[in-house]
Parts: sequence; structure tokens; C-alpha cells
Amino acid sequence: MIKFELKAEYIELFKLIKVLDLVDTGAQAKMIVADGYVKRNGEVERRKRAKLIRGDYLVIGGDVEIEII
Repeated sequence: MIKFELKAEYIELFKLIKVLDLVDTGAQAKMIVADGYVKRNGEVERRKRAKLIRGDYLVIGGDVEIEII
């Protein structure tokens, strides 16, 4: 489980994936989202620029869990 401390009001989904070094490029992050590999609070999230806020919980690829704190 990765706990990501949010320092602003929100972070866009593809930027979070990139910041956490789960991919090499922003384009790869956008593809992961567009292809349906990300669940946000139990629902598939396909919006690359979805604004994540404190309390959101992500599962990427079925095995990477991220909590926004």
C-alpha cells in the first residue's frame, strides 16, 4: 500500500501515476487510465485528468494500492 500525501487541493490521476514512478512517461500513465486499469474508490476510472482528493483510494492493475492522504 502506497500512501500519497496530497500537498495541494487535488492531483490529476495521470500526474499521480507519473509522480509515483509507476511508469516512465506521462503518455504511458494516460494509456493505463484510458485502457481501464485504474479503479478509484471501487469504480473503473477512465478520466486521465480526474481530480484526486484526500480520502480517494486507487487500485492500479489489480495489485498497486494507493491511498490519498
